[in-house]
Amino acid sequence: MSYVEIPGAKVQIRMWADPAAVDEGAMRQLHNVATLPWIKGLAVMPDVHYGKGATVGSVIAMHGAVCPAAVGVDIGCGMSAVKTSLTANDLPGDLSRLRSKIEQAIPVGRGLHDTPVDPGRLHGFPTAGWDDFWERFGGVADSVKFREERAAKQMGTLGGGNHFVEFCLDESDSVWLMLHSGSRNIGKELADHHIGEAQKLPHNQGLVDRDLAVFIADTPQMAAYRNDLFWAQEYAKYNRAIMMGLFQDVVRKEFKKAGVTFDPVISCHHNYVAEERYDGMDLLVTRKGAIRAGSGDFGIIPGSMGTGSYIVKGLGNVASFNSASHGAGRRMSRNAAKRRFSTRDLEEQTRGVECRKDEGVVDEIPAAYKPIEQVIDQQRDLVQVVAKLKQVICVKG
Repeated sequence: MSYVEIPGAKVQIRMWADPAAVDEGAMRQLHNVATLPWIKGLAVMPDVHYGKGATVGSVIAMHGAVCPAAVGVDIGCGMSAVKTSLTANDLPGDLSRLRSKIEQAIPVGRGLHDTPVDPGRLHGFPTAGWDDFWERFGGVADSVKFREERAAKQMGTLGGGNHFVEFCLDESDSVWLMLHSGSRNIGKELADHHIGEAQKLPHNQGLVDRDLAVFIADTPQMAAYRNDLFWAQEYAKYNRAIMMGLFQDVVRKEFKKAGVTFDPVISCHHNYVAEERYDGMDLLVTRKGAIRAGSGDFGIIPGSMGTGSYIVKGLGNVASFNSASHGAGRRMSRNAAKRRFSTRDLEEQTRGVECRKDEGVVDEIPAAYKPIEQVIDQQRDLVQVVAKLKQVICVKG
């Protein structure tokens, strides 16, 4: 489908979702964002749902301003995926050992590595800029009470919530490795700090929602946020790269006889800010639950833990600010999912997937998410499907 336009206070709200299907709270948030004096465009993805300040599934383009709550607390959260030379015939009948090996290699939940991972031991890890990245930590750490040791030990860890590591099969039975994570606790610490700082600024008093507080250009507060924001986005990128390296090491060891090879890794943020130019104007584009889908850009749009995911290529639709959805999107809150579904429901909906099936992940049950096929169909003018994947192993935090 193409987008529909809803009148907003300062800009038209371009929606790749059915407005009638968007709940009242999320629609109110979209209208609130459209009141911001600095806004130049607002695109709404088909996975849109209620968030903090701004909806998840928003692309917010502003001139000379950025809203830290619209970026979110998991700065740089995103996806990585890689196709392997393995096929379904290479996989054992019992996948529990493989799942266990992944969980041993990559700490989940609040777990961290006993000692920081040495990227030099990971096959193919992009180490360029690694030392400079950590040297810049001092400038970041000044803004929050956070120890570098913890940040270093959390590098290469999954986290909880909807983060995951998966073994998938495409429609040709080729094996793919996929994972979803972000900037871990350092990203949250930085986000919380800057959201609080923004809410104190005089120009943000009287906004319709205090969570829409912004930093504006050419101020020390904006400079401090941009420094920390872009560092955290880099942390998230490295975090996924290290996890993918650890994941590939597990696969090499477990399938040693197969001599596994890997295609280039596809990686994309979906909670982040980018400096981009549209209609001759330099804008700060915040994608909160959205990926960049410029012409030829590869992206990853995951579904739930029992339905599958899509590898896509962007079509470069400037009406969406070269963006597409970041996933299926929730259709009910975590608490609502826990109230409505049981572990028996989870077992039924994840049949055929080697994964946790206990109370701790009931809030991630597939029925809590929108149908991924519908979400993909609503953005056919934003992305082209390259591959459809179905998970056979899903490691949750």
